Amino acid sequence: MPDAVGLELLARELGDDALRTAYAHDKGAIDVAPGSIRSVLAALRGKGFGSLVSVHGLDYFPHEPRLGVQYELLNMSQPDRLTVRLRVPLDEPVVPSVTPDWPTANHQEREIYDMFGVVFEGHPDLRRILMPEDYEGHPQRRDFPIGGEPILFTHNEHTTPRWFQ
Repeated sequence: MPDAVGLELLARELGDDALRTAYAHDKGAIDVAPGSIRSVLAALRGKGFGSLVSVHGLDYFPHEPRLGVQYELLNMSQPDRLTVRLRVPLDEPVVPSVTPDWPTANHQEREIYDMFGVVFEGHPDLRRILMPEDYEGHPQRRDFPIGGEPILFTHNEHTTPRWFQ
């Protein structure tokens, strides 16, 4: 958005779907309820924000609602950027998929599902994209245990089973 006033006017046009706004570092953000994400993005498309540049997952541990999704929109005619944010609780991390309206969100929603555990309701092919299908947990959550497989070095090659045998 060009300025904070323009962001507030845009949020007012969205009505009750816009919960609050934030403007910092010459960039605007609008917080919305998870259930209204598709209608908000459709309204913003009508306002010129025709490119969904990226979709990001976030973990606000230890705060609730803990998981977040951010949609980065671009208005190519202005050029302006806008972030649309939402948050969902850990016990019910469900967000409507925007993939039917924005095909570029397909793999990005799958990655957020895989790494954070946010379920995108209505996604045409919601399954793991980076981790194996039988993998338990979501590695990008802040409470995910740090660790992993031992790394094979010359000093421990006799005590660590070799993965290539």
